[in-house]
Amino acid sequence: MRSAGNGGLVGVIDYGAGNLGSVMNALKRLSLPARFAAGPEELVPASSPFEKILFPGDGHFAAAAASLEKSGYGAAIKEWINADKPFLGICIGLQLLFDYSEEAPPENGREVRGLGLVPGTVRRFSGRKVPQIGWNQTTAEPGSKIFRGLRENSFFYYIHSYYADPSDPSVIAARAEYYGSYCSAVERGALAAVQFHPEKSGAAGLRLLENWASA
Repeated sequence: MRSAGNGGLVGVIDYGAGNLGSVMNALKRLSLPARFAAGPEELVPASSPFEKILFPGDGHFAAAAASLEKSGYGAAIKEWINADKPFLGICIGLQLLFDYSEEAPPENGREVRGLGLVPGTVRRFSGRKVPQIGWNQTTAEPGSKIFRGLRENSFFYYIHSYYADPSDPSVIAARAEYYGSYCSAVERGALAAVQFHPEKSGAAGLRLLENWASA
């Protein structure tokens, strides 16, 4: 694996969920300078110490959305992405970019909203064997920046019960098959997000992180 060099400091968002140790180890292996963001104020584009933001995570959509709102990271992420600054979401870091999730239906007439940065809904797999856990082939769309140089239909590691269903199919960067074809990655400008865990996906996952960091 080639070194990704020191293409600017990566800020990793820690809001109380996620495989943060694995993510930090992967960035270290690529010789990418990275540290946890000290707070949402460090995501102000004009004054941020970071060149890129990485948002990993797992857990329940409603709890994660509430945590983002309470911590102030939700508004900060919106400001960062709306400024078209480099961003990578992983797992629920992808799902929270969407409007709603079937994992968090309305309660007492109140809707649980995601960040609404990518129009669409997060849906539950319709099959009986849920969640999907393990390695799955992932087919990149032509021209994807984060998948460049990767072998066609590379395998990545997944663990999830819900998948993103974007309203605009042009943002889909990759698809996988599980009870049908579904969106497993999105790209739009400097925004990228993946449903699988690149930090747990061996050489292919490291190459994807390297691609993102050097874009």
